[in-house]
Amino acid sequence: MFDTILPAPPDSILGLTDAWKSDPNPLKVNLGVGVYKDASGNTPILAAVKAAEALILQTATTKSYMPISGAPEYGRCVQEMIFGGTHEILSSGRARTAHTPGGTAALRSGADFLKKVLPNAKVWVSSPTWANHKGVFGAAGIPTVDYPYYDPASRGLDFARMQEALEQIPAGDIVLLHACCHNPSGVDLSAAQWQIVAAIAARRGWLPFLDFAYQGYGDGLEDDRAGVLALAAACPEFLVASSFSKNFGLYQDRTGALTLVAGTSQVASSAFSNVEIVIRVNYSNPPAHGGLIVSRILTDPALREQWLGELTAMREHIAATRVRFVAGLAGHGVEGDFSFIARQKGMFSFSGLSDGQVKFLRDAKSIYIVGGGRINVAGITEGNLKYLCTSIREALAVQ
Repeated sequence: MFDTILPAPPDSILGLTDAWKSDPNPLKVNLGVGVYKDASGNTPILAAVKAAEALILQTATTKSYMPISGAPEYGRCVQEMIFGGTHEILSSGRARTAHTPGGTAALRSGADFLKKVLPNAKVWVSSPTWANHKGVFGAAGIPTVDYPYYDPASRGLDFARMQEALEQIPAGDIVLLHACCHNPSGVDLSAAQWQIVAAIAARRGWLPFLDFAYQGYGDGLEDDRAGVLALAAACPEFLVASSFSKNFGLYQDRTGALTLVAGTSQVASSAFSNVEIVIRVNYSNPPAHGGLIVSRILTDPALREQWLGELTAMREHIAATRVRFVAGLAGHGVEGDFSFIARQKGMFSFSGLSDGQVKFLRDAKSIYIVGGGRINVAGITEGNLKYLCTSIREALAVQ
C-alpha cells in the first residue's frame, strides 16, 4: 500500500542540519537551526539545569503519568514568568496553563482548540514568519493570511503597513504575534508600538495569539514581556505559546506551555477544558522531566539566581557576536552597510542574502543558511567568523 507514496520534501530548517552533518568539508558552518552555541561552537547544558536534575533524581519517587495539563506548580511558574508574580491575571485566576512537549506542541494545541471553537476563523501571520507556523496552523485546518511586518529596504519594521493591515482584520479572526526576538527577522516592536497593537486588537475584536519562544533573549526576562502585558491590559482573551528550549537550553527535553487567558476564572476553566480534550487525543499528557527542571529552578531562589546569570550571559554573548559579525564583514571587505544586524534582537537575523547567494554559500562553501537569508547568529564563532565573512564577500561578488 505504501509503494506509490512519493517522498516528502525535507524540512526547510531541520533538513539543513542533516545535510550539514553529512558534509565532509572541515570548514562547514551551520547557521540554520536555532540553537544557542557558545564561543567554542558547543550547545552547553546550563549549570542550573544540571543542579536541578541532580536534585530531581535524588528526590523522585514515581514515574507515574502527569495530569493532562501537567503539574499545577509548573503552570504557576510559567504564568509568573510570562506576566510577573503580582499581575492581576494571576490574582483573579483568569489564566490556565498546559505543559506541552515544546513550543511547537503549544502552538498546535492552541490551533486545534481554536479550530474547534472558532471553526471559520483565519489566522494572520507576519510576513515573514517562522517557516513552521503555516504548517502548524494548516495541519489544524486553519487557513493563514499574511500581514506586513518586515521592510527589506530599511532592514527594519514596516509598522505603518502592519498597523494598517491589523486595522482591517475582522473580529473573530486570530492574529499570531511574536512576543520578542522575531523569527526570522530579529526585528521587534517597541513598547509604544505594542500599545498601539493592543489598542487595535481591543477595538477590532480579533484574538491575539503570542508566540513567546525567546523570553529573556531580547532585552531581558521582564523587558521581553512588554507586548504580553500591553495585550493583557487591553484584551480580556488571548493565548500564549511558550518555549523553554532556548532560555533553559532544554532543546531535547521538549518543554513548553500553552497559556489561555479569559475574561473570568469560570470562563477560563470552561474554555481550558476544551484545550485538555485536544491534548488528550494528541499526546494524552506531557513528558515530566523538562517541566520538573523548570519548576525546580524557578522555585529555588539559589537556582533561579544562577539560571538568570546564565541566561544573561547567553543574551550578551549573542549581542556581542552581532557586533563582531558586523565588524568582521567590514574588516574583510564586504561591501554594504550591515549595521542593522547589530540592532536586531535574539538569535536570528535577516542577512539580506538572496536565495542565489544562499545556494552559493551552501554548494561552494559548505555554509548552511535557511532560504530567504535567515541566519542563526549564535552559530557564528571566533573560529568560523573569518571564513564566513570572506565567503559572504565571494557570494556577493558572483551573484
